[in-house]
Amino acid sequence: MILQRPRSVTRSANSGLADARRELAAIIERHIPNDGGCSPLPSIDLGRTSKPTGPLHVLYEPALVVVAQGKKRVVVGGEELAYGETAYLLNSVALPVTGRVVEASQAAPFLCVRIALSPALIGSVLANVTPSPATGATLAKALDIRALALPLLDAVLRLARLVDTPEHAQVLAPLVLQEIVYRLVVDGHAARLQHIATVGGRAHRVVRAIAWLRKNFDQPMRIQHLCKVGGMSASGLHLHFRAVTGMSPLQYQKTLRLQEARRLMLDEHLDAATAGFRVGYNDPSQFSREYRRHFGAPPLRNVSRIRSGAE
Repeated sequence: MILQRPRSVTRSANSGLADARRELAAIIERHIPNDGGCSPLPSIDLGRTSKPTGPLHVLYEPALVVVAQGKKRVVVGGEELAYGETAYLLNSVALPVTGRVVEASQAAPFLCVRIALSPALIGSVLANVTPSPATGATLAKALDIRALALPLLDAVLRLARLVDTPEHAQVLAPLVLQEIVYRLVVDGHAARLQHIATVGGRAHRVVRAIAWLRKNFDQPMRIQHLCKVGGMSASGLHLHFRAVTGMSPLQYQKTLRLQEARRLMLDEHLDAATAGFRVGYNDPSQFSREYRRHFGAPPLRNVSRIRSGAE
């Protein structure tokens, strides 16, 4: 005999999700009346965009992202993923990604809340949770998108409400953050969250390799040295690194280099050759080829289009 959930329960849950999203959207719009972002409390960022965007090449830090309104697409390691009002994004390591808002308008802007996840926060929750037998058995991919259920959205909403009452946030925000992490564990993310908090094991070895690449992305990469940093064989490094990040160590380093080079040209007004040299390219022609392949246009043209607002 198959038991089905009563329709009234389903309607009630859906209504609760819709009401929570509307309240979360109202809080974000109240604090960000124009396009942009703000960080009203530690670990919390609010964002607003009133029109679809072009590709944005950024580095995602470990965080939970919940969309109150609109839709976004991200590409990581060649895989394209979409998330909007009915889903959430969880990322557990620093990942270079390409993202773009695909649903937004003046009447219904894209609205989101980003919650940073620290090792101390994750560790305090995992220490009190009995791991499932499967936890840690396989390496979890760092970035995941899943359906947003009411218990997690409710906790995120209660955290967002504290933006309006900062006098209570110092005491209550850490408690709500712990509940949010617990909800993520219940939703099956324990192995993914261990990327942030766990010392030892294959996941932490990959995290060590990622940290070294972030710090030394402008230096020549020698696989033997990276294997030593991560404590893995060359085959193990490539296998586990790709399992977590969706890309090879070389692809990861190259993406970091190109993103930083574009930042140098935009923010510090460096020419292409100097920016390329600064991030580790000794050959300007190679830099220009790889830049064009990654961003879709040569350095000068790409930067000029960004400054003119065409991208």
